Amino acid sequence: MLSITNLSLQYSGKYLFRDVSAQIHSGDRVGLAGVNGAGKSTLLRIMCGELESEPGVINRAGWFSVAYLPQEQTLTSRGRTLFEEARSAFDAVLMQQEELEAINQELADISPEDAAMEGLLARQGELQHLLEDSDLFRMRPRIERVLFGLGFKIEDLDREVSSFSGGWVMRLLLAKLLLQKPALLLLDEPTNHLDLDSLTWLEDFLLQYQGAMVLISHDRAFLDRITGITWELSLGKLSVFRGNYSHYQAEKAQRMELERAAYDNQQAMIRQTERFITRFRAKSTKAKQVQSRVKQLEKMELIELGETERTIHFTFPAAASSGRDVLSLHNVGKSFKDRQVFRGMSFSLQRGDKLAVIGVNGAGKTTLLKMLAGLEAAEGEIRFGHNVILSYFGQHQAQELAGDLSIVDTVYHAAADMSITQVRSLLGAFLFTGEAVEKQVRVLSGGEKSRVALAKMLVRPANLMLLDEPTNHLDMSSQEVLQEAMAQYEGSIIVVSHNRFFVNSFVNKVLEIKDGRATLHEGNIDDYLERRQRLEEQAAKGEATPARAAVAMTSQASAELERAGDKKEQRRQRAQERQALNKKLGPWKKKNDEAEAEIERQETRKAELEALMADPELYSDQKKWTETSREYSQVERYLERAYQRWEEAQEAIAAIEAEGGD
Repeated sequence: MLSITNLSLQYSGKYLFRDVSAQIHSGDRVGLAGVNGAGKSTLLRIMCGELESEPGVINRAGWFSVAYLPQEQTLTSRGRTLFEEARSAFDAVLMQQEELEAINQELADISPEDAAMEGLLARQGELQHLLEDSDLFRMRPRIERVLFGLGFKIEDLDREVSSFSGGWVMRLLLAKLLLQKPALLLLDEPTNHLDLDSLTWLEDFLLQYQGAMVLISHDRAFLDRITGITWELSLGKLSVFRGNYSHYQAEKAQRMELERAAYDNQQAMIRQTERFITRFRAKSTKAKQVQSRVKQLEKMELIELGETERTIHFTFPAAASSGRDVLSLHNVGKSFKDRQVFRGMSFSLQRGDKLAVIGVNGAGKTTLLKMLAGLEAAEGEIRFGHNVILSYFGQHQAQELAGDLSIVDTVYHAAADMSITQVRSLLGAFLFTGEAVEKQVRVLSGGEKSRVALAKMLVRPANLMLLDEPTNHLDMSSQEVLQEAMAQYEGSIIVVSHNRFFVNSFVNKVLEIKDGRATLHEGNIDDYLERRQRLEEQAAKGEATPARAAVAMTSQASAELERAGDKKEQRRQRAQERQALNKKLGPWKKKNDEAEAEIERQETRKAELEALMADPELYSDQKKWTETSREYSQVERYLERAYQRWEEAQEAIAAIEAEGGD
């Protein structure tokens, strides 16, 4: 267990944290939310001991080991291969093994009457117990499982670490942490350098992980799947929410709504009380009542409204409409020296299509976008349709910005029909506010330059956008602004992004680049993953999914019987099919009925609480208000879960009935 008690931290007289308290227990899965600059990474560094804090502020049990993965980190390999570096995660265990071997040798050389015998035997037993728990004999398969899961290939095992790029080094460091199996994992943006396959593997791994974890991530889908608790850092305070990121957002909105209602009611009561005092202050007959009201105001615990984030909306500048056919590729390939990136790529894009390009790192996603943008030569035929106006955002486009211009001038000069006010509003969505927009580009960090480059690209009229990792360096709120604009954009989009939640809301096609080939799939990322999982399950079993396999088998049997003219057997077969279908439906119908009953109970209680909260008298009793507010939030959570169970049951029933009707 790890506890944080009254943590405060100041920089230049300004509090980053003030009286922050929280606890981590075994098995907790915490998502740490907050805008950029709120102090999320700093908090993780304090928790792991990298930054010092006051004595007694951070406490942890002796057995509670902590491991931390920062966003960026270099590695001095000293000539080690990938496997050797990964193996170093077991250095402590290997030292224990060497000590055990030395003790075994020493025990073999001394007499039973030696005084050291008892101590050596005790240490031998202790080491044997530790090594049994470490599962050292499975070290190599464990290393390979983690490395291969994170995208490394078998031929990479003997490569020197120094030959890998920074992104692959971060994967290696993540692998070492996972192999160490600490009691608490602190991961700062662990998905930044992962492709879809590696990300899916990491999610599955963390879901099975026995220890606790605190995760910082701008990938909402990742947080939703892994975490069950959300910490929010805002204005130096830490708030704890039960549930994943989506539940946190919903509960936060509810808290703010309740807070606003309580504040408004309290302010109305204060105004009413103050009017009474002013009106009757001079009347001796009302003196006692006036004094009572004055004391009431003095004792009242005032409700303060928390600071709310600005809501920013952005729409792309209008561009002339393209023709119906926007883009077509026929037998397109690309090679670098002796390496074939892809070959025989053919697909087409129509007006309004929004395409996500996926594949492992090195598959050629960025190369494809550069070819479409005319920055890389292409083999084969790439044809654009009528009146296509193209814009391109690359990962390294920030390097091309003019350093002597200010942020606002850089974007304003690129904008077609936007006022300076509109440009400033857009820059606010990309985390540049107030006087910060006047900074010269040359003094910005790499991440800040990337955000400026993205904003500059987005203000140019275009009907086909090529975007390579556009959400890098953007916090959640900025991603949501961009996401909404993408969904409303009437043109076509081709996007490379590891952020599934971001692209899921607006893409309608997925292009998978794998083993040098490109395959087009209808639907979004979730649709693609669902189909892939279904196919993998079929391949593993050597058959279709159970429901469809049963339907297929019974259909085949019925056909054979029909050909044989055995009508009686046909009827028996159909009865069996109906029985099997009802057997599958039964549990889900029960869950559906239970969920509906729960929804009715919670809706009734919610209405009762809302009626109670509408009474201004409630807010004069702080204890009663707190209890009512807490119960209301609880009812909302119960209600949401009940609706989720109902929706799940409805979907399952529909799927089973559809399978039965095939």
